[in-house]
Amino acid sequence: MMGLFQSRRNRFVYPGAEIRSSTGGSPARLDGENHRIVEMGRTRLMVAACLFGLAFTVIGGRLVELMALGEPGEPPVATLADEPLETRMARADIVDRDGLVLATNLPTVHLYADTRAIPEKDRLRAIGLLPTLFPELTTEELNNKLVPGKAFVNLRYNLTPIEQQAVNDLGIPGLNFERAERRVYPAGRLVAHVVGATDVDGNGIAGLEKAFDARLTGEDIPLRLSLDLRVQHVAHRALSDSIDHFKAVGGTALVMDVNTAEVLALVSLPDYEPEKIGSTGEDARFNQATLGVFEMGSTFKLFNSALGLENGMQLTDSFDARHPIQIGGFTIHDFHAKGTWLTLPEILQYSSNIGSARLATTVGTEKQRAFLERLGLLDPVPFELPEVGRPLVPNPWREINTMTIAYGHGLAVTPLQTITAVSALVNGGLLRPPTLLRRAPRDIPPGKQVISAENSGKMRALMRLVVESGSGRNADVKGYYVGGKTGSADKLSKVGGYSNTAVRTSFIAVFPMTDPKYVVLVMLDDPKAVPGTSNLRTAGWNATPTAGRIVAEIAPILGVAPQEEDPTVAFDAQVIQQVGLRSLEPLEGPALATR
Repeated sequence: MMGLFQSRRNRFVYPGAEIRSSTGGSPARLDGENHRIVEMGRTRLMVAACLFGLAFTVIGGRLVELMALGEPGEPPVATLADEPLETRMARADIVDRDGLVLATNLPTVHLYADTRAIPEKDRLRAIGLLPTLFPELTTEELNNKLVPGKAFVNLRYNLTPIEQQAVNDLGIPGLNFERAERRVYPAGRLVAHVVGATDVDGNGIAGLEKAFDARLTGEDIPLRLSLDLRVQHVAHRALSDSIDHFKAVGGTALVMDVNTAEVLALVSLPDYEPEKIGSTGEDARFNQATLGVFEMGSTFKLFNSALGLENGMQLTDSFDARHPIQIGGFTIHDFHAKGTWLTLPEILQYSSNIGSARLATTVGTEKQRAFLERLGLLDPVPFELPEVGRPLVPNPWREINTMTIAYGHGLAVTPLQTITAVSALVNGGLLRPPTLLRRAPRDIPPGKQVISAENSGKMRALMRLVVESGSGRNADVKGYYVGGKTGSADKLSKVGGYSNTAVRTSFIAVFPMTDPKYVVLVMLDDPKAVPGTSNLRTAGWNATPTAGRIVAEIAPILGVAPQEEDPTVAFDAQVIQQVGLRSLEPLEGPALATR
């Protein structure tokens, strides 16, 4: 036994091993106690092996379930809600009707200084070096800002990655960066007066950014507009070219869906870069389309004609336009007098101020005012933009006001109001509130009936007459059967009264007149006579061809196919005969000189 114990002390004995005697004889047999210990070790090994096998079986089965047997369409492991808050933008996007981004947020950094951490020699270095990176920071300004002992001194907003790296390369302690977001406008000045802008803290201060500030900061869903960026681009370019060509001060252009009252384009020039609104002048920030109120000139003769029709007048009724009207020390005359009685269609065709005034006084002041109010021309138009003008309405409303308003003087409205009311004249007589938000078919308001469907058809024929045989010839586009009306109004003088040298011209175009879909308004502020305009600056020479160009370019974009059949079949035969769409003689002299 002593030999066995010595063997155990000198050698490792593992379970099941045979133990030989110290003399090298035959293997020694384990006694009962040792055998029990060896068997216990074997049992423990087997239990451990089973546990490991069971664990691997469970894990393998779960992997097979997830990878091969999982239900289709299971939610992903990570969702938007799992993302850290820092990756979410603080302000929702603004997009056009097709989803093109007009305003969005991008991550950026602001530069600030903790002057407590800047040694004096580095403070002097910062004062000397930062102006080389950012010229708008002067050494004098930095010397006043970088006063020792301040925890936070803002130095510059919205650094680019290159600028941030340049600051890092200075190696000045205490110059730190704050994570932030920057509002950017991919379309730039193209949509400035619609989208508006934000301040450096991301708060809306103009346009839809201001009107929907709470919505944009409270939701992640993009704000989808009715605006079509393609149509907006066409209108902006055509208006800009005309302002340059006719040496105008500015202008505005609008495109509206006549059946939904959605605004597809809204341009006001001059305009501005939304990201630089703080350094923009007042004139550029002024939205002429919605905030400016103007006397719209002879375009108002459309409303005057509708007024007559709604009050029982017939297309064959005629009015005495032989002589100017003398009233209250004023004289109402025609730009190109015909010196004869004119029918209701001829008043529009020849743009007769005298005939319009006679028609309005026949209906009466109270009915005129009530009708214009029904068209939404006497109150601010409900609209999403905060920049909405209030019409200038005469008070008291006397007979002379009735006469002058008949041809667009004495009542000032916004271009947006004008185009909205014209839409109602041609779409069957339904006035709908204009909108800058895209309307689904189920969201289109039913509208208010302001004229009868029958008279709406007559107005379409009358507007086509103006383009076919009147002052709107330069807006005609082959295949699209355009209708419309010109307007030229003397501008108010700064010293009182009307100017003899400055005008504001406009044209309203609707197409196609057989089944109106879109209306275009162009207004030019003080265009000049240029070569090719017979030394004239009235609407037929400038605003009218501009509107025609817009129609020609946007019609294919909007999917309006040219008409091949005779378009007059869309009108009542009697209306065609009474309006004279095919039989009127050409105008005497230069047709486009008509106001």
